[in-house]
Amino acid sequence: MSNFPFQRLQADLSGLIDRTPAGQRLPSEPELAKQLGVSRATLRDAMRTFETQGLVRRRQGSGTFVVGKVQALDSGLEVLESLETMAKRLGLVISVSHLSVEPLAADETLAEKLGLEVGAGLLCIRRVIRADGRPVAYLVDTLPENVLRVDDVATDFHGSVLDFLLERGDILKTSRANVSALGATAEVAKALEIQRGDVLLHFYSQLFDENAKVVDYSLSYFIPGYFHFHVVRRVGG
Repeated sequence: MSNFPFQRLQADLSGLIDRTPAGQRLPSEPELAKQLGVSRATLRDAMRTFETQGLVRRRQGSGTFVVGKVQALDSGLEVLESLETMAKRLGLVISVSHLSVEPLAADETLAEKLGLEVGAGLLCIRRVIRADGRPVAYLVDTLPENVLRVDDVATDFHGSVLDFLLERGDILKTSRANVSALGATAEVAKALEIQRGDVLLHFYSQLFDENAKVVDYSLSYFIPGYFHFHVVRRVGG
């Protein structure tokens, strides 16, 4: 029974969101908290559910806006494939923005993840993936410079490092990924047009070639409401 008032609050918010046209701003946080008879902290907690579903989006300094429903990208994790491949299978149109291609030297963390010496030359590719014009994922790939150089992606890169390497003919064998939930950093929040601390799905992965060498270390940040990931497992025993 103790959760009933919070559930009622979420039901009230759900009704408000359903009645508000896509793209329109909701009442300000102080106004909405007063209208619903709750504290601003409680309102934020309740609103977070709708943010993770992709139904509303907070914009720093502008307010909270209702987002029209979009089809989620649904994929199993047994086979590695790009967001572009997933989207094409589902008939969705995605695009890339905020593309940054930057050479850098490996620090201790990147050297360890890529099996290189500190100071080794690397290429870092950052970009935002959009669905129907809305940012849904922020991707960062870091590769040894002998695998990928700036000139390689200068004219023919469409957002997926994986697809680029496969189309080039690179022989890729396995990928190891770790999955967690975390709060958005200031950098990631700005790129995804969300608030710092908003919960994201986070993958960090290593991609291996036929010689078991790491050719790509990637960090992927997904807004949960736009993605449905699942795993198909056989029963043990």
